[in-house]
Amino acid sequence: MDRYVVESPHSKEECLKALDEMLAEGPSILNKFDWGCTVGDHTGYAIIDADNETEAKRLVPSFIRSKARIVKVGKFTPEQIRSFH
Repeated sequence: MDRYVVESPHSKEECLKALDEMLAEGPSILNKFDWGCTVGDHTGYAIIDADNETEAKRLVPSFIRSKARIVKVGKFTPEQIRSFH
């Protein structure tokens, strides 16, 4: 499994629909996300483990999925960083 950052932007007008769709998927999906909506950044943010980008993207409500940004991420060890020099 790989690790992904999921960003799910939506407009102020789409906000409640996006939240309702996330809630309909169940509390476990809703709890994966942190939201910037209350400070005017209408985006959901999550760091998740998934088999691939497509699986990660499925967490985003279908009507805003095309706007989602999915980034595969990982960590570096001290040895890896030293080897870059």
